[in-house]
Amino acid sequence: MELFEKHEEILGRRAELLEQMETRREKVKILRRQQVKESEAAHRRNATLLQELQKIEDLLREKHLPHPNLLAMETRYWVSVEEAIPAWEHFLLGKGPHPTDGPEQTHRRARQKPSTAKDQGLPPRPKRRTAR
Repeated sequence: MELFEKHEEILGRRAELLEQMETRREKVKILRRQQVKESEAAHRRNATLLQELQKIEDLLREKHLPHPNLLAMETRYWVSVEEAIPAWEHFLLGKGPHPTDGPEQTHRRARQKPSTAKDQGLPPRPKRRTAR
């Protein structure tokens, strides 16, 4: 009789474990289906984004260049800026006169009090304005 009861108990536990395994298997199947759906949705989104990026790149490639006169003016501007850099560099480092000063204005600027910023290699500070 004891053996029969043990056998029934074992069969009961076995049935319970089989049921648990079956429910877990179903959960795993559901999880996998969800992951597959999410993965497919992500692939579709990525494909759509890539197509949109390709369209944007194509539009940018087809974009018209600025008018040749505008390009020429821009080029001349940057050439003039590069030519003016040395004069401004000396002024900003406190090693030379203001680039727009004429010969008579150089003397006026030379009479200004040297500031502490000039001693540190910085451009001079603007004068304080008095209250009116």
